Amino acid sequence: MAIVPETKDWTWVLERPCPECSFDPASTAYDSIPELLRRNAAAWPAVLARPDVRERPNDSTWSPLEYAAHVRDVFRLFPERLALLLTEDDPLFANWDQDATAVAERYDLQDPAVVADELTAAAEVAATAFGSVAPELRHRSARRSDGAHFTAESLARYFVHDPIHHLHDVGESP
Repeated sequence: MAIVPETKDWTWVLERPCPECSFDPASTAYDSIPELLRRNAAAWPAVLARPDVRERPNDSTWSPLEYAAHVRDVFRLFPERLALLLTEDDPLFANWDQDATAVAERYDLQDPAVVADELTAAAEVAATAFGSVAPELRHRSARRSDGAHFTAESLARYFVHDPIHHLHDVGESP
């Protein structure tokens, strides 16, 4: 659904500006990540209040509500991944099938007001978690089962691109 799958071909997200949303990881300082997350979260309640919130632009693209529910879950997942990275030596992240989650959790039927509240709360947890990582710990690493390796710093940049990109997908900017 126009999202970057968890595959080996993910490194472009960290190497150059995104051709769709223009996020530039190279010019994004780690210390700016918490504010970027908060600013992004602040834009989603307006998206979720739109009259077209449940409308898909086509059969292969999520509705604004589905994107928002996904972003909420991303905001929930990445602090867990960060905690694992900081507390274990080179941990392996569990796989997450975001499309299966969307179907199983019925993103399309969720209450937009509840999603807005949950997304905002989860974003604050994520911003606080990433903001609290001391510079000397940002080199710690973790990996995914597909072979992708992350440090706390690259994980933060990879993570922040997702909600920024999806806000772009629904026609908004932070």
